[in-house]
This record gives sequence, structure tokens and C-alpha cells, in this order.
Amino acid sequence: MSTSTVRGGLRGELWRRKPVGESAHPHGPQLTRSIGTFQLTMFGVGATIGTGIFFVLGSAVPQAGPAVVLSFVLAGIAAGLAAICYAELASSVPVSGSTYSYAYATLGEVVAMGVAACLLLEYGVSTAAVAVGWSGYLNEAVSNIFGVELPQALLYAPFNADPEGPTGIINLPAVVLVGLCMLLLIRGASESARLNAIMVVIKLTVLAMFVVISFTAFNGANFTDFAPLGKAAIGAAAGTIFFSFIGLDAVSTAGDEVKDPQRTMPRALIAALVIVIVFYVLVAVAALGTQPWTEFSGQKEAGLSKILEIVTGTNIWGTVLALGAVISIFSVTLVTLYGQTRILFAMGRDGMLPPVFAKVSPRSGTPVNNTIIVAMIVALLAAFVPLDYLIDVVSIGTLTAFVIVSLGVIILRRREPDLKRGFKVPGYPVTPVLSILACAYILSSLRAITWLVFAGWVLVFLAFYLLYGRKHSVVGKIQRGELTPNDITTGEHDR
Repeated sequence: MSTSTVRGGLRGELWRRKPVGESAHPHGPQLTRSIGTFQLTMFGVGATIGTGIFFVLGSAVPQAGPAVVLSFVLAGIAAGLAAICYAELASSVPVSGSTYSYAYATLGEVVAMGVAACLLLEYGVSTAAVAVGWSGYLNEAVSNIFGVELPQALLYAPFNADPEGPTGIINLPAVVLVGLCMLLLIRGASESARLNAIMVVIKLTVLAMFVVISFTAFNGANFTDFAPLGKAAIGAAAGTIFFSFIGLDAVSTAGDEVKDPQRTMPRALIAALVIVIVFYVLVAVAALGTQPWTEFSGQKEAGLSKILEIVTGTNIWGTVLALGAVISIFSVTLVTLYGQTRILFAMGRDGMLPPVFAKVSPRSGTPVNNTIIVAMIVALLAAFVPLDYLIDVVSIGTLTAFVIVSLGVIILRRREPDLKRGFKVPGYPVTPVLSILACAYILSSLRAITWLVFAGWVLVFLAFYLLYGRKHSVVGKIQRGELTPNDITTGEHDR
């Protein structure tokens, strides 16, 4: 065998693609389709509203000042353009796996694995970050109701990004939260979706209350020095905020469990996007109108509750908001943990990961082993890593995934022009190109250390692919004649 032949074979392996359309996953383990449009929309809202609003203001406002409102708008525009692209791919490739599955169908196996690295970083770290932020609101609620604060040793990681910030031994509430979400997901997707919808309604009601009360103390003078840190700071803050838009991607991880996915997924994505952007901007404007932007730097734990206490002079409304945050951030953790497990499920079914990740419990219809493994890793991150170290890493994973989705729309339109699509991107090809440019602009504003961590993780994951995934790929085994569709149906490829 000549060197050129070997290279050609390797190229063929790296760029092989999965079929697209409704037949993308005709074989292998299957999940139960039990989620409707409203529940899926609530998945998107539940995974998005909560992360950004309830505690990222304390990180983003000091970066950009009052101009953080524009940062929210910029992040929202980028996310909105990407969401429209997601809607088309979700209607064309209606399966679990999100951007990983879309990349596998449009760009090839090696790109799909690079995207998978982004998604696993995005979801795993996001779930941990949300759980970390939950602890502050839980402590606020317990303190206001019972007059007792949780011990600092059990509220914080052993180190802090801020040298003057609090430290402890372990963030125990975050670990408990991840454990509760794990148990709920093991019970079943439809049960999780119903509980999430209830929690989202509570969340939106509490945030509407915050907006109404905050506007009673609105002071336009707080916006006088609108961009004190310059235009570049607006983009930097948008990068931090973008971490909270992971929820839009979470909608696309449910492809195998959605009823009529080619219609349901696009509708849910667009509806979730509109609700999210409206609430983000309203809450940001209301919060900034109550106090000078310089005061936000010390309000990373339960920041919105503190604002209500200052505005009303009582802790009653702050306690209500803290309780709402405890409930709503639970929903964020639930959905992002769900998204992580479904991406791993898709990868296990494709042979890119060990088959344990694709094993479905006959009792609950969920990937139980997969869920337990993910929960254990996320709990360790949440227990020992502070919030500030987590947020930017999530943003870079989310943005990269959004770029791939937008590029995938362009490629699939050219490669498969007659493919059945339940939704088409309006303004094509301008819309996906603008999405790519908007995400690239925010990516360029992220810190060098974030890029180094990201690059290192992707390289490690690609090395795993070359050593394991390339050999065990189900698509590759079928191409080599090592498997037949019947082998996949009977589970023979797992052995």
C-alpha cells in the first residue's frame, strides 16, 4: 500500500458524513418522543433565562458599565441569527446531538468531533457554573427566612478568581442541586419537561415583579456616562453574557424525544429566542436604573435580590426573588444537564464514545448510566471551581457551535438543495453570514487564556477521536463492510 493510498484512506475517514433528513438515525437505541412545542419552548427559556440575568450582571456590568445593555443586545442579535440557522438544521436533521449531529451530516466526522468537544465543554461547564450561582440565592433565601446563613466553608470553592473574594472547602449546595437534577432526569424526559415548564412560569413571573418594582426607583442619571470603558468593553461583556444563551442550543439536543420534530423544533427555537431577549433587556435596563454601574461589582451573589432590598427598604421582595431564583436556576441546571447527556447519547450511538453512553434503560426510556457519569463530573466542577473561571469557557464553546451551525446551513443548502426542510432561514445567504460575523466579533474579544484552555481541550478530544472514535465509528464500520443495519438494530456493534 502506497503512502498516497494511506493518506487518501485517512482523508476519507476524517471527512465521512452521516445521512441527512428523517433517515439520519434509522437504527440503534431510540428514545421516546414525548415532548411537545410548549414544553420544548420552555426547555429553551428554562435553560437560558436564569444564567444570564440572575447572576451574570455582577460580572458583565463592571466590564462595560451602562453600555452592558448594548452587550445584551449584541449577544442577543448573534444568538438570534444563530437560532434561525438552528431552526433550519433542526428541521432538516431532526435528531439528538445538537451541533454535533448537524456537523456530522454537513461537514464530516472530524469536524463533528471538534464540535463535540465544544459542546461537552459548553454544557458541562455551564451546568457547573449555574449550580455555583444557585448557592448564593439559596443562602440569601435561607438567611432572610430563617435568619441563619449557611457556613462559608460549604458555600465556596477552595480558591477564588478574586484574591479578595470568599473561599471555603466545597460548594455543597451546588453538588446537591446537580444530584437532584440527575435523579429527575433518570425518571424520564416527559416528567422533566413538565416540571421545567412549571419552574419557567414561576421564573418569568418573578422577573416581571423585579422589573415593575425596579422601575419605581429608576434614575436616568445612571446612564449618563453610558460607555465609560470604551467600545471594546461592550464586546468583551457580550462575550461574558453569551454564556447565558446556551439554552437555545439545548432545544436542539432534544431531537429524538420531540413529537413532529421538523415542525416543533423551529417553532420552539424562535419562540424561546423572543421571550429570552425581551426579558434580558428589560431586566438589565431596570437593574441599571436603580444604582450606579460601579456598585454591581460587589453583587455577584444574589445580585437582583440585593437590588430589591435597596429599592424597597425591606427584604420581603428580595426574598421572593431569591426563592424564585432558587427554583428557576434549578430549571437551568436541569435542562443543561439534559442537553449534555443527549449529546453523549448521540455520540455513543454513533460509536464515537463507548456504548455505555448510548444504553437506554427499558424502564425509564432514558440513558441512565450516561446521566450518572455526567452528573458526577459536573458535581466535581461545581464543588471546587469558582464561577468566574467557568463563564468565559462556556461562551467560547457556545459561540463556536453557533458558527458551525450557521456554516452548516450554507453547506447543506448547496449540497442537498432538495432536502425536505420544515423551516428555511429567511434572507439566505445573508442571515447565516451575519451570524458567523457576529459570533466571530464576540469571539475576538475573549481573553487569550480562554482561547488557550479551549484549544487544549479540543486537541485532547481530537486525539481521543483518532485513537478510539475513528476505529469504532458506526458509519465507518458500515462503509468497511464490518457492520450491516441488522447488526446495529440487534446491538451487535456494541460488543
